[in-house]
Amino acid sequence: MSFALVEAAGSLDRPAVVGVIGCGNISHVYLRTINASPFLTLKGCSGRNAATNAAQAALYGGAAMSIDELLADPEIDIVVNLTPPLVHHALGRRVLEAGKHLYNEKPLTPSLDEARDLIALAEAKGLALGSAPDTWFGEPHQAARRAIDAGLIGRPIGGSLTMASHGMEHWHPTPEFFYLPGGGPMLDVAPYYLTQLVNLLGPVAEVTAFASMPFATRTVRSQPGPVRDIPVDVATSVNGALLMESGANIAFTLSWDVWKHRRPIMEIYGETGSLSCPDANFFIGGYLAPERTRYSVRDGDWRDVPGQPETDPRDLGFAPLGGPRGLGVAEMAQAIAEARAPRASAALALHILEAILAIEQSASEKRAVRIESRIPRPTPL
Repeated sequence: MSFALVEAAGSLDRPAVVGVIGCGNISHVYLRTINASPFLTLKGCSGRNAATNAAQAALYGGAAMSIDELLADPEIDIVVNLTPPLVHHALGRRVLEAGKHLYNEKPLTPSLDEARDLIALAEAKGLALGSAPDTWFGEPHQAARRAIDAGLIGRPIGGSLTMASHGMEHWHPTPEFFYLPGGGPMLDVAPYYLTQLVNLLGPVAEVTAFASMPFATRTVRSQPGPVRDIPVDVATSVNGALLMESGANIAFTLSWDVWKHRRPIMEIYGETGSLSCPDANFFIGGYLAPERTRYSVRDGDWRDVPGQPETDPRDLGFAPLGGPRGLGVAEMAQAIAEARAPRASAALALHILEAILAIEQSASEKRAVRIESRIPRPTPL
């Protein structure tokens, strides 16, 4: 239902023309999503590697371009930046200076100063700036929002969040950057879950955390490269708590050091009941099989939140890729046409980034850290 929710949110006189910079592993799903959306047209594929640019253009359409050529193309409205986080700021500035709207893969940037600089530049130039994640656009996550808004569990007072796996080196062809500054489970994976929490409960007010790095190296066994050891320079297990501005108290675990667990992904606890939320890393809640948001009143049985439709076949077709990542670009095209901020906005991404960096600061300094930014909950789909 992710596509249908976005398509129902607005309309365009013409599709927005898109150029993609960064034709690595994640570009496959973005390029497929762009081609599947009636609101977007792919014009260019670009990045550091000309051969990869050409390969993606051959697979998905558009033309292979240098970055300079893509930024100079007068037909391109929106640039999607899928490069590694450490170059998001420098390349983002180039995109905005070229007069293009910008949508960054998460995180918006690795630092608050860089993120604020991009936001200020976009505002000065009257350009839209958006950022992943957009998985919370998915129907089960929007159903959780409807359940909260309808008061199915009363006022939310607490919750729990767990994302625990054994890292990226078992499947990603080039996992090195995940274990360097700018990576780690907090900057790479936490945005999915924290964004959904803010969607459900509003902004984060204060955080506290402990972090550890149990392994100094990781052994990469994914294809097609050779088996090799890579260094680890970030915390890979983080436990802590989030105090939301609403007063809800959320316990969390983010780890790449766990082989298997049976803890729920996300639950919200209310005055009169509980809400069981699907995995916010995926549009349909699960990796391959769709999940539904469920709730229980007091000590009653679990049941589905009302009004959840059958899963859109388009979403199921994207399931092996984690869902149609890039729908935020289509929604941003609608926002540009309507002269409003996109739902996957830079302000939302900045707040999530501040919370993540505050968690890292709390773990380092062994103290609670206040969050300065405040944002309203994003408008539901």
